[in-house]
Amino acid sequence: MNRRSEEKFFLEKFVVGPMAENCYLVADPATKDACLIDPGADPDVIKRAIARNGFNLKFIINTHGHGDHIAANGRFNVPIYIHRCDEDFLTDTEKNMSRFFLFGIKSPPASRMLEDGDSVELGALKFEVIHTPGHTPGSISLKLDDAVFTGDTLFQLGVGRTDFPYGDEKALFNSITRKLFLLPDGTAIYPGHGESSTIGEEKRSNPFLT
Repeated sequence: MNRRSEEKFFLEKFVVGPMAENCYLVADPATKDACLIDPGADPDVIKRAIARNGFNLKFIINTHGHGDHIAANGRFNVPIYIHRCDEDFLTDTEKNMSRFFLFGIKSPPASRMLEDGDSVELGALKFEVIHTPGHTPGSISLKLDDAVFTGDTLFQLGVGRTDFPYGDEKALFNSITRKLFLLPDGTAIYPGHGESSTIGEEKRSNPFLT
């Protein structure tokens, strides 16, 4: 579990579940409004952090619909946001891959379907939705100030898998090079697995992209 408080937003990371998925708690320090990005497991741990900080959880955003990113969605009783192309993944155990790991994960349905260019407000904060398909058809990244939450599209020194059903390698690399790599080099990357990085570092050093 990693925590850091930015000038403009609060951020805490939880590494959860058997696939070591990164769940992020983001909040506006002024209003105490908070959201979760990809609560994949360990809801009680996350709930304690929300309570400890006195946050008001407003919604969940899923960067995509795979089971390791959505498994705890139903434990928070708040609206769920996801890109429209991954909406069915929430309730379809074959699409969200959980069927193939001998357990079935179903999330409550989405309250809001996101599109490229949408804004999602959290107190005085505003996420910009960037549609970054490839890992799944509805994968999104979420830009917030000088940071971007990339889900399973772009990792530190890695990229998302495209050998799963509905993956598209060409779309993935287009999403990274034509969308994410247009962000300033200093933009912090918070991925769905592994450690954080920056856009500039991945341009220079990512072996899949250099």
